[in-house]
Amino acid sequence: MASLFRAAARAEEVHAANHAEVIKQLGGDPIAKIDAPDVRSTGENLRAAIQGESYERDTMYPEFIATARREGARGALRSFNYAKTAESEHAKLYQQALDNLEGMRGEGREYYVCAVCGMTTTNLDFAKCASCFSPKEKYVAVR
Repeated sequence: MASLFRAAARAEEVHAANHAEVIKQLGGDPIAKIDAPDVRSTGENLRAAIQGESYERDTMYPEFIATARREGARGALRSFNYAKTAESEHAKLYQQALDNLEGMRGEGREYYVCAVCGMTTTNLDFAKCASCFSPKEKYVAVR
């Protein structure tokens, strides 16, 4: 389970860096406000993660994307689309983990995170990232 959370955290770092770059390009000063997490049981943490990723996928990023599209902010549109796609995959991975909580115990698993867009997967059986079309060599292993 820890491997999955580490992979998702790495993907969030990619999103933050992409968003920060766009903010700088638009003349802003990116500031991150990071609160301490509310750590609970693994099942509760997974349910909270699913809820958070689903909100980002279904509500937050679609609203951001609509605004970026209206304002013609192409860099923001790209960054938001990358993040939305990755958040959708994170929600699926968290749901799979929750559905197989006992099977996830033991030795860590390896996940792969695209350093360009944050897409996260369990295997590299493709030539290009499904989200940003970068070559699979852009993926980093997280354990």
